[in-house]
Amino acid sequence: MEQNGKYALVTGASSGIGFELAKLLAQDKYNLVITGREQMSLDQTANELSKYNIEVVTVVKDLFLHDSPFQLYQEVKRKGIDIEVLVNNAGQGQYGEFVDTDIDREINIIQLNIISLVVLTKHFLKDMVARGSGKILNVASIASKTPGPYHSVYHGTKAFVHSFTEAIRSEIKDTGITITSLLPGVTDTDFFNKADMENARMIKEGKKADPADVAKDGYEALMDDKDKIVSGFMNKVEVAMSNVMPDSIVADKTKKQQAPADESK
Repeated sequence: MEQNGKYALVTGASSGIGFELAKLLAQDKYNLVITGREQMSLDQTANELSKYNIEVVTVVKDLFLHDSPFQLYQEVKRKGIDIEVLVNNAGQGQYGEFVDTDIDREINIIQLNIISLVVLTKHFLKDMVARGSGKILNVASIASKTPGPYHSVYHGTKAFVHSFTEAIRSEIKDTGITITSLLPGVTDTDFFNKADMENARMIKEGKKADPADVAKDGYEALMDDKDKIVSGFMNKVEVAMSNVMPDSIVADKTKKQQAPADESK
């Protein structure tokens, strides 16, 4: 099978759900633009993805920085690449009680999880609408449906991502563009290590989903033009319950799940 000539941009493609989504796109013969903070990591990822006989373009950008998403878009345009599929996957969290956590790190997380995603969506969506084709997958989380004690800023950012995605989908529903929100639960990636969250009860005692399964759910939902997909049966149950329970009760329930595992139950 030859390349289809189309390009997909995946943020956070070096590992986890992002890497699995990039693989699925490569298998469907999309050429790829992948971005991250380290050239070595991007080169390793590009080498793995090139076995699908597609072009892989690497762009080093630190999306924690305000100007980086603007620069990423401009660099893609300078290369003469039209992005048919945008996957906003990059995201991080910080574990701990809000009164104790690092505000500078939280500002960076808001920049990465929200501002970079909005900038990239804005610019590439304009191009998609102008030509009448394109798809966007925004990786939210089941955290978007619940207040998250010990992980409050992350849950807040993902609530934004999901609400934003649903709103934009309504605005563009007659343009031929697809925009989909992917809501994974706890997944076996490096996310929890980066968030200093490995000691949370839900991580130490719970089961983690396979990122390949999560990516498959999200990819199929995007290709089927669905507005959202909650990945995993138990996550669907949890989201359904959170939709009917008062937020205060949901927050207390989540607090118990995310409390440090060494605290008394």
